[in-house]
Amino acid sequence: MSPSPSVPSPPQCPQSPPVPPSVPHVPVSPVPLCPQCPHVPVSPMSPVSPCPSPPVSPSVPSAPMSQCPQCPQCPQCPHVPVSPSPPSVPSAPMSQCPCVPSAPVSLCPQCPSVPSAPMSQCPQCPQCPHVPVPSVAMSLCPQDAASVADVVVWGSLFPVLQDQTSLPSELQVLRSWFGAVSAWEPCRAAAALLPEALRELRGHLAQLPVEGERNVLITSALPYVNNVPHLGNIIGCVLSADTFARYCRLRGWRTLFVCGTDEYGTATETRALQEGLTRSRRYHALHADIYTWFRISFDHFGRTTTPQQTRIAQDIFQRLLARGFLLQDTLEQLRCESCGRYLADRFVEGTCPCCGYAEARGDQCDRCGKLINAVELQNPQCKLCRGTPVVTPTQHLFLDLPKLEGRLEAWLERTWAAGEWTANARHITRTWLRDGLKPRCITRDLTWGTPVPLDGFRDKVFYVWFDAPIGYLSITANYTEHWERWWKNPEQVELYNFMAKDNVPFHSVVFPCSLLGADDNYTLVNHLIATEYLNYEDGKFSKSRGVGVFGDMAKDTGIPADVWRFYLLYLRPEGQDSAFSWADLMLKNNSELLNNLGNFINRAGMFVCKFFGGTVPAMALTAEDQRLLARVTLEMRRYHQLMERVRLRDALRCVLGISRHGNQYIQVNEPWKRIKGDERDRQRAGTVTGVAVNVAAALAALLQPFVPGVSAAIQGQLRIPPERCGLGPGLTCTLPAGHRVGTVSPLFQKLEPEQVEALRQRFGGGQVSGGSDTTVMPLTPPNHHHTLKSFLPPVQGNLVRQLKAAQVEKAQVDTQVAKLLELKRQLALAEGRSPEVPKGKRKK
Repeated sequence: MSPSPSVPSPPQCPQSPPVPPSVPHVPVSPVPLCPQCPHVPVSPMSPVSPCPSPPVSPSVPSAPMSQCPQCPQCPQCPHVPVSPSPPSVPSAPMSQCPCVPSAPVSLCPQCPSVPSAPMSQCPQCPQCPHVPVPSVAMSLCPQDAASVADVVVWGSLFPVLQDQTSLPSELQVLRSWFGAVSAWEPCRAAAALLPEALRELRGHLAQLPVEGERNVLITSALPYVNNVPHLGNIIGCVLSADTFARYCRLRGWRTLFVCGTDEYGTATETRALQEGLTRSRRYHALHADIYTWFRISFDHFGRTTTPQQTRIAQDIFQRLLARGFLLQDTLEQLRCESCGRYLADRFVEGTCPCCGYAEARGDQCDRCGKLINAVELQNPQCKLCRGTPVVTPTQHLFLDLPKLEGRLEAWLERTWAAGEWTANARHITRTWLRDGLKPRCITRDLTWGTPVPLDGFRDKVFYVWFDAPIGYLSITANYTEHWERWWKNPEQVELYNFMAKDNVPFHSVVFPCSLLGADDNYTLVNHLIATEYLNYEDGKFSKSRGVGVFGDMAKDTGIPADVWRFYLLYLRPEGQDSAFSWADLMLKNNSELLNNLGNFINRAGMFVCKFFGGTVPAMALTAEDQRLLARVTLEMRRYHQLMERVRLRDALRCVLGISRHGNQYIQVNEPWKRIKGDERDRQRAGTVTGVAVNVAAALAALLQPFVPGVSAAIQGQLRIPPERCGLGPGLTCTLPAGHRVGTVSPLFQKLEPEQVEALRQRFGGGQVSGGSDTTVMPLTPPNHHHTLKSFLPPVQGNLVRQLKAAQVEKAQVDTQVAKLLELKRQLALAEGRSPEVPKGKRKK
């Protein structure tokens, strides 16, 4: 709107040149108008006294008024408060006023006495189209007001993202900024006014399956929101799933990876009663932070406490009810009179009726794996008060598994013929079928959960193991409104479920039976990937006793996330239980990462920089080079075969095998010597260096699913173009002659025995109160003699043997041998013995 002709033109800024007649004295961008003086535009200048007249519109928030402090004749109206809402903010940098030189500041440089204003307007020149907008501040304090550029960029991204969890976990700065701006009150108000058409935009931009392409849907078992995941939980579910998801994306398959926190059930209800229901949001954020630190690349990490969960779970229930697959029966439950409540399975402990294990839970025995009912336990105890519960009858609903058994067996026969199910998943499922399926209760006498939509049962909720797997569907529905294109599309979608072996029956029997009975063309699991258990040293993880490393502690060890990822995947319990060991972690870091993988990649890159000025030299391949390329290609083909079968541990060993071949190739050809010889030797040095650096570039892609941070570092150091970072079936010339590499630096750091021993003692066990973060103290004073004897020298000795086997340079071996001898000397002195003189060096 143009100013009324009756309003006099403002005086010109005295320091600025005359304004050409062609420049109209009107604001370039829309600005708010005074409701009492609609012909007068308002500029956000320095504060003055509020207008005594109330604003016409009650929706206008109270704010300091606007008055130019230097030009009383300017047509700025003091009646109108300046609204901080997004509509009043310019949407883009504006053209430059002739009187104001370009400057990336929020104040007109011609008027330095005027305070900075959010809209960056020259207070003396209303025709001035403002100073250029500053760049986006990527780290915004939630208590600070957003800048113009913050709001502009946020407004552009919000219709697509809507929350920061939609951004990849690697973009931490952007995630933090987007969350902070979204929490700003004006942005929250603007988000509520988002048109429905724009809300639909996100659904169309989400990752969706495409006919004719390979569409992979990946789920990781939902962790209980109040349980902090330990290393075994991480490798058993989310890390394994993330590694496979990253591989699928590298292959160019359309991939959706979803997970979230399971926030219903007795454990959550009990904690909620103690701390308030709002605490579940805090625990959800704790899980999200842990997985972000471990570089888990969810497409969406959600939660089960959503309206979509209620809607989808109740729809499946109604369909089962309508088709006659639900039974009503009396269930004998344990009730604790001291606590005044029915006890859910996990709050009852007793002796297993099958194997006699004294610490069996009320739903499953951890020793024999049998699913049991709490009333079957011998000598049951309430885990809350240690009282003896009594058996009380109550009415419940059951899923009629025997009636669905025929459908389940027919489906399993087809699925097992075409899909990848781990051996333990098949065995556990066959055991259930062999014993005969029995009706399974799907309701519980709780208040926290998805309500049962049936008269007579409205005071109950769904049992968590009927409800929780439906969380995969509802979390996807929160990601995109077109969730059915993933979950009701079995002809085009391959579903991979990742979990530990104790979750297998619910994913192979109970949940498939629920979906088969619902009869709504649901996508059922094609590939069920279950791990065995990861133990800690010689025992189990225990948060209360301070035994083992939990997700929120790993980053405090000083060991990088990618080293944790590597080691957990290296000992992934694929065929049998495995155990985390601090000594083995140090050994694998120092031998496999540092001296094998890191040594090869660093040497290949350093030879390019040191001998060829940072440019990849020309290569004239010989039979020896071709043999190396054949070995690498063979390992890569085996890598692909293993990854497609989700044999992650063995695939990682293929990668290490390639770098081992590379080290041997460099060691045999000795380019550091040949570069000093004649022309033929120098040409050979160039060929060896060029081949080696191309193998290193291939390793960057192969490593990406396992250690994405290291992969990115290699790509950066070698300056690998993004279009060449994909995975091919064999080795290709990624870095041709003439390609310039960047600065090459070490990828890994050595773990010292003293550092690892301190961590072993820190996480070796102690008593903490209530699961707090109190520093864990050892139960008994450490025996330093025993520690040195059983830990340090053997580890160092193994390291020396590995270095000799890898044929690394003699100087490196000698350094580690010297350390081994020093450790043995310290051990002898600690035990009161005279240090032995090494053989061959005894005094005569």
